[in-house]
Amino acid sequence: MLIETPERDTASLFAALGDPTRLSLLTKLSDGQSRSIAGLSAGTDLTRQAVTKHLRVLEEAGLVISSKVGRESQFAFRPEPIDDIRAYLDSVSQQWDDALSRLRTFVKR
Repeated sequence: MLIETPERDTASLFAALGDPTRLSLLTKLSDGQSRSIAGLSAGTDLTRQAVTKHLRVLEEAGLVISSKVGRESQFAFRPEPIDDIRAYLDSVSQQWDDALSRLRTFVKR
């Protein structure tokens, strides 16, 4: 059994965001409007099955949430995981800044 850790959770977010199709779906959903699979696949070359597969990955990563409306599933963007990624990247950036500062101090001696 895998134990969820913040690093594993962050990795799953990056993995979900690492696909251009999933990024495109998130872009469509980021306007705050929930959409059905049919609505998300309209005007694209993607099949409903492909859109469903990508939405499931995004949902497992916590980036979208689904709800049933009649016989359809509606998908909506969840911005909180993006905030988590931003905080993680800020932390990594600070670590690099600190390391470079220590290196700069060492080289100037």
